[in-house]
Amino acid sequence: MRQTNDQPQDRFVRQRDLVPMERLSELSCTVIGVGAIGRQVALQLAAMGVQQIQLIDFDDVEETNVTTQGYRTDDVGIPKVHATAEAVQEIDPLIDVTTLQDRFRPKQQIGEVVFCCVDSISARAAIWRSVQNRCQFWVDGRMLGETLRILTATDAESHDDYGSTLFAQSEAQQGSCTSRSTIYAASIAAGLMVHQLARWLRNLPIDGDSMVNLLAGEWLVCTDKRMLDARD
Repeated sequence: MRQTNDQPQDRFVRQRDLVPMERLSELSCTVIGVGAIGRQVALQLAAMGVQQIQLIDFDDVEETNVTTQGYRTDDVGIPKVHATAEAVQEIDPLIDVTTLQDRFRPKQQIGEVVFCCVDSISARAAIWRSVQNRCQFWVDGRMLGETLRILTATDAESHDDYGSTLFAQSEAQQGSCTSRSTIYAASIAAGLMVHQLARWLRNLPIDGDSMVNLLAGEWLVCTDKRMLDARD
């Protein structure tokens, strides 16, 4: 039997020195794509204390999503946005969750914080053209197998840097986030994305471009365009 205390507990007490709750509670966050990375982002945002979360995805849960994306067996066959919204409200029923079972479209309303968790460069480029002047914080999570890349944009300079990563789809490495993936890689990518949000909320410098190769044990962080050019 679960023990209870007469005194109410503050579930955020252990993160207060790391995440400014007064800013976090005012945020409206949009997660575009709630597959491998996006579902983990949504759950982490809910656990951390974000009170307004918008979920956008057109897809339904498949059997393989239970293994690689953290969905439950009972979720198979239902829209990913609905399954994720239910999981978010199991963490905190007071969270305002809005869902849109569709692809992202330019006229859609978004929050001031956007997590881009889609599969293709062409989709990222189309979304970025629409939202770059409408959001304050943008972070894009890319994953192929055990290689992760996290790109963040919050000002004019980082906007330019991010735009330079949107190469033609024909130049992209073959495969997509869903072709070869694991739940642990997706969870790490999501954590790194949410970490950038926490840095931004604390007025700390963001990491504009981070690459992690889990298999090789390599982690490269680039914070300005000169470093990006040198790496390429």
